[in-house]
Amino acid sequence: MTAEAEGLFELPALASPPADGLRATAPLAVRMRPRTLDEVVGQAHLLRPGAPLRRLVEGGAAASVVLYGPPGTGKTTIARLLGTVDTRHFVALSALSSGVRELREVIDGARRRRDRHDQQTVLFVDEVHRFSRTQQDALLGAVEDRLVLLVAATTENPSFAVVAPLLSRSLVSQLRSLTEDEVRELLRRAVTEPRGLDGSVTLSAEAEAALVRLAAGDARRALTALEASADGVAATGGEVIDVPAVERAVTEATVRYDRQGDQHYDVISAFIKSIRGSDPDAALHYLARMLVAGEDPRFVARRLLVHASEDVGLADPTALQAAVAAAQAVELLGMPEARLALAQATVHLATAPKSNAMIVAIDEAMADVRAGAVGAVPAHLRYGRYSGAKELGNAVGYRYPHATPEGVLEQQYPPDALVGRDYYRPARHGGERTLRERLAQLRRAVRGG
Repeated sequence: MTAEAEGLFELPALASPPADGLRATAPLAVRMRPRTLDEVVGQAHLLRPGAPLRRLVEGGAAASVVLYGPPGTGKTTIARLLGTVDTRHFVALSALSSGVRELREVIDGARRRRDRHDQQTVLFVDEVHRFSRTQQDALLGAVEDRLVLLVAATTENPSFAVVAPLLSRSLVSQLRSLTEDEVRELLRRAVTEPRGLDGSVTLSAEAEAALVRLAAGDARRALTALEASADGVAATGGEVIDVPAVERAVTEATVRYDRQGDQHYDVISAFIKSIRGSDPDAALHYLARMLVAGEDPRFVARRLLVHASEDVGLADPTALQAAVAAAQAVELLGMPEARLALAQATVHLATAPKSNAMIVAIDEAMADVRAGAVGAVPAHLRYGRYSGAKELGNAVGYRYPHATPEGVLEQQYPPDALVGRDYYRPARHGGERTLRERLAQLRRAVRGG
């Protein structure tokens, strides 16, 4: 071999992998993932000394657990910490890409590992709410026998997202969104720690406040936005992350809203309750959250239609008209123009006087009917335009209200069993205040006395 050829086929020495298994190219949120319980920020209510979840992580107990909470609150982190106990083997599956076959393979492997090495398997299932009932049922036997220690993570309410048999065999731990101070602590740690940005940039107080606000309690979102901002600053040779740098890196906050999940129901519930509570500003906030997240504007319009009668009613007779007009505008215009009509109807209903007299009235009337309080229609009100009707007494004795100057006269209208039963009881404010006085007069005229 010639001197020129020497070393031609020799490979250069490879750099040793990092001790923690994470390379510098890994996302900042991954590099900053807590390695011990002491590094976890937030969730103090679940990880305090002696708490069941902490005992699980420390290896002092063995029970399956469902981790329920918003994105970026530490579900995956806690699951991985549960797998760091020496006597446990950690396996992770995503409900998006795994099926019954993969579950059975994991369970078979867990059985071999238990029998041969006396080692328990921690099975982490991310987004367990995406598993079908059949897939969740496939876990029951292994969880029941503690063949696997199941750690299921979900952003959905487990009462709806997890089958009851699996739920009853698991400890349910609800994680909370991080507070602003907790997000701020994470950001400062990421800026200074060697596995983070290692002090390569500094974060202005204003930019920090912007990132905290943008995160909305989501640690992953905060760290992702910080990393994008730092990359932008580094690309221009700068060293300080300011508000413009954050704005350049993050164009719009991602709205935490799942049209098929409990966030969908939580936000629309808050929307309606804000209107009912006469807070137009809060109502507009929730309306904006739905529209920015891509909620079907027709769904919002339908809820406004219901609310107009359920919570406003005749306290403001124009409320239903405003809701109907908004619904028509949605059909005729579509988005984004329809947002104006929805906002207008929202403010109209939120600022209108409120009365639930209409829903109380119809619900009480229907409850009586279901309970059997129906009775025969009074003979004088029955249909009488057919041969033989008079012989049966139908329509005989009916008095025509328009025959009187007042347009109202004394006459029995309900069945005998319901005479004197008041369903509609107007409120004492708004348009129903006047209606209340008129209704009292009408009832005296119709019922007599």
